[in-house]
Amino acid sequence: MPHSDPVPAALRAALASDDWFAACPTELQDVLLRLGRMHPLAHGQSLFSRGGQADGLCCVTAGGLHIGALDAEGQPAELAYLEPYQWFGEIALIDGLPRTHDAVAEGGTRVLVVPRDPLVDWLDRHPAQWRELARLACRKLRVAFAVLEELAILPLEERLQRRLRLLAQGYGSREAPRRRIRLGQEVLARMMGVSRQSVNKALKTLETRGVLRLHYGEIELLG
Repeated sequence: MPHSDPVPAALRAALASDDWFAACPTELQDVLLRLGRMHPLAHGQSLFSRGGQADGLCCVTAGGLHIGALDAEGQPAELAYLEPYQWFGEIALIDGLPRTHDAVAEGGTRVLVVPRDPLVDWLDRHPAQWRELARLACRKLRVAFAVLEELAILPLEERLQRRLRLLAQGYGSREAPRRRIRLGQEVLARMMGVSRQSVNKALKTLETRGVLRLHYGEIELLG
């Protein structure tokens, strides 16, 4: 784990832009901020690796994180791309098992990390608050089920359109979706499990349909 810094006092308002944190009881919000430490990451630096110790609940506060792993051929597979102010790590927090994926910074990134042991100790003394962690995990599970269903029944263009909408919504964490997404086609290809050429072709098709507009380094969602 990289070195840590104190949590800025003004962070609470920004964190409240995430639906999960905003709906948490004030006492849980207070504990997350009191226990949390800020971890700066350079581009390409790892926050944690697959199989690593479950060391806490996390939230991106600046930059971005690629969540993924290597496939059977040693090529990177992209599971998700996390931006401010998305929370993650709740599964390992709940079951105490090792991390399931790698987390690598995109550009200069800062991550709020709430250490597992003191957080679990507090949750065990306030057992009703475990429901809030379950609520966060259930949100992710619903997204995972939707993605699996799309993979089974939809053509690439429709799957890509839905994935872009999902990214714009912060995987369900934002009430107001973003209009522009800064994500390279190579990353999208790894996320969709197809070639870059296939993603480029699908994006061009969606642009022709008026679903989106392609800019240099950005995808603008229309409508």
